[in-house]
Amino acid sequence: REARFKTPLVIVAPLAVNMLAYDLHPERSFIRFMCDQGFNVYLIDWGKPKRKHASYTLETYIKGFLPQCLDVIRAHSGAAEVSLHGWSMGGGMSLVHAAQTHCKGIRNIITLGTPIDGHANGAAGKNYKRLSALLKKARVNLRKVPAKLMYTPGWVNVIGFKLLDPISAIKGYSELLKNAHDRDYVAQHANQAAFIENLEAYPGGAIRDWFCSIWMENETAHGRFTVGHEQVLLSHVKCPVLCIAGKSDALSNVPCSKALMNVVGSTDKEFFVGPGGHIGIVSGKDAPDTIWTKTLAWLGERSVAV
Repeated sequence: REARFKTPLVIVAPLAVNMLAYDLHPERSFIRFMCDQGFNVYLIDWGKPKRKHASYTLETYIKGFLPQCLDVIRAHSGAAEVSLHGWSMGGGMSLVHAAQTHCKGIRNIITLGTPIDGHANGAAGKNYKRLSALLKKARVNLRKVPAKLMYTPGWVNVIGFKLLDPISAIKGYSELLKNAHDRDYVAQHANQAAFIENLEAYPGGAIRDWFCSIWMENETAHGRFTVGHEQVLLSHVKCPVLCIAGKSDALSNVPCSKALMNVVGSTDKEFFVGPGGHIGIVSGKDAPDTIWTKTLAWLGERSVAV
């Protein structure tokens, strides 16, 4: 295919996921879709963290690995600026990196299902708010919990993911039984199941930092994010931002994600609600005709043409 845009699209994946979500099969591949539309697409795969990597914190990724990856991408593509596409925690890492660097070398940011106001996330958010108040009253600081104690293996994340939205998990198997005669449907279900059943581990320090900033302290709702000993202000994000939320996302609902519009300093910012849950907004059956086409149109207007 012929390149139409000089500005590369960099997919910043969240931790713990495998890369199947972006490339389930030919008709459900966000990567193939954007390549076919003339974008040079790069994907940052964080690998398979082991227990020996438990001490990795969000500072390790945001101040260390992410800038290194972006430098390599800019050198390889020959482009001075890139657009970042961050799903869930990947969106958070993209925003914080952009705020730290005052968007140097970053032309656009797209977030999908990225939680900002953790206490606005339905019943779960209210429970986190109560827990936060109790811990504060008891003078318990979760940020001081040793990283090794917070390390969660991949199989634990699989169970936790399903427990967060058990109805969808059960419904998925029910739909599979109904469509067992449909070879294509069974193949697609197998691919999605392979993604969910093969999550990676969370480095202890990273998940501790994320849990504290988003769900306990809810500092992101007030435009702040703690990275190591530094407090980063999201108001320093000045580049164009497209914030996408899933209509049925239980992990980061619409109010939780929409809060981003109140804290970034961008004048060019847009909020969009698409169909699907936390995975569906990336690779659901309705994503190609809704979220992908919205992403393409928005990004196309803000990228440098060849």
